[in-house]
Amino acid sequence: MRTFSGALLGGSLWPDTVLEGIPLTVTKIYRAALGVAAAGQPEVWTIIEFDVPGQHAARLAETLSRLLRQEGGWYCDFRSADEVFVVFSEKIFRYSRGDRGDRAGRAAAEEYARSAGVPEAQIDWPDLPPVSSHRESVTFAGR
Repeated sequence: MRTFSGALLGGSLWPDTVLEGIPLTVTKIYRAALGVAAAGQPEVWTIIEFDVPGQHAARLAETLSRLLRQEGGWYCDFRSADEVFVVFSEKIFRYSRGDRGDRAGRAAAEEYARSAGVPEAQIDWPDLPPVSSHRESVTFAGR
């Protein structure tokens, strides 16, 4: 079964909204100083990494498009090995991933992100498939 993985920022949701009815597996929750004050963003974000079964990915995108705050250019991206969703308030981009992916789809999502006020450094969602199917960090040592 195809799975999509992504990250949702807690502060990107409208106040008093609820994301429910979609089976998500939370893989990690953490806080990090990633905000850009000049863009009106809070300095510290709560990041919720998740997996969602492929059959629920489109419904998650539709739901998030209603829950994400518009001001500040908030978005949520999630991806499978061959497809990417980038979701903004009331706007969804879905395109093929990888070297032979949909470059026009990626370009349209990037253009929209800029028009929505996303800082350039945050237009950084991954498109290339992972090298391995599991998450790990690798350190190379040598001369």
